[in-house]
Amino acid sequence: MTTLKVGIATYEQMKQRTIAIARGELKPGPQDPKVWFTSTESMARILSARNRKLLEIIREKKPQSLAELAAETGRKKPNLSRTLKTMQQYGLVEIQKAGRGRLVAHVPYKRVAMVMDLTA
Repeated sequence: MTTLKVGIATYEQMKQRTIAIARGELKPGPQDPKVWFTSTESMARILSARNRKLLEIIREKKPQSLAELAAETGRKKPNLSRTLKTMQQYGLVEIQKAGRGRLVAHVPYKRVAMVMDLTA
């Protein structure tokens, strides 16, 4: 089962991590998160029940265009396009160009696992 590991860290923590990686002081391991959110609230907005249903429809029905996905979900194309772009930024969706300018969404993961330090 493919799982996307996401981390929760403040902007400052992510900045320090990135600098440490760039300096060679930290080497990310295969178990480290690939995607980072600045808060559990921001992650919850992206992975709301409505958006998780959207991901499920994409995985199961495999619509071959955004128009087909819009019809399947009842969402308007502009709203759907914005949501998919945001999800793409977090690695939850891959969008590929198909023939005749069609865009096709694909969900590469079946699960999301969260990693978060409980320290301030």
